[in-house]
Amino acid sequence: MQTKPLEGVRACVFDAYGTLFDVSSVARGAQDALGDRWQALSDLWRTKQLQYTWLRGLGGHHADFWQVTGDALDFAMSTLGIRDDGLRARLMDLYLRIAAYPEVPAMLAELQARGIKLAILSNGTPDMLAAAINNSGIAEYFDAVLSVEEVGVFKPHPDVYGMAPTRLALANEQICFLSSNGWDAFAAKAFGFQVLWCNRFGQAPERIPSPPDGEIADLSLLPARLAR
Repeated sequence: MQTKPLEGVRACVFDAYGTLFDVSSVARGAQDALGDRWQALSDLWRTKQLQYTWLRGLGGHHADFWQVTGDALDFAMSTLGIRDDGLRARLMDLYLRIAAYPEVPAMLAELQARGIKLAILSNGTPDMLAAAINNSGIAEYFDAVLSVEEVGVFKPHPDVYGMAPTRLALANEQICFLSSNGWDAFAAKAFGFQVLWCNRFGQAPERIPSPPDGEIADLSLLPARLAR
């Protein structure tokens, strides 16, 4: 992957969950009830959540991300033998108050000061995304918050990525897309964006088209990767 700064970037578009927001913070917030099962629940919940988006997309059975998130939680809790309606309700509420990664506010402020447009492009519903950005105190930074509900299909469908250049009135190559999900980063590059993969967990590259332009360990490194 390239290490030189990306040229001609006029907007940065971010995936939300796992990129701006720490998905593990949800189950960790109920660690008092889950005990040492919180990590297993978190991992299984996230894995099944993504699987359900892909299966629904392929099967043509769209449901919004709030329902998918609840269905995935039900699967995870059942698999781990957890039967507690009150805990389920608490976990779903915690998802609306998901925490941003610590480097996010300063990074967004720096990019905004440089005149770069900022947007979110997410599987989340409008209500879920509004709750997340307001809870994290970062709503002021975004020029657009784009939900797949506008097109009725989940990532990695090309119609999802197509919302960003349309809304921001920019060419694909003027957009730098950021995701911590390798499959999302690769799909966004195949669509035509410049892409930096925020590889927070040191994952191996995907074996699908097309490789991102670069890789960063967290979003604090993003401003230095954009040419001035």
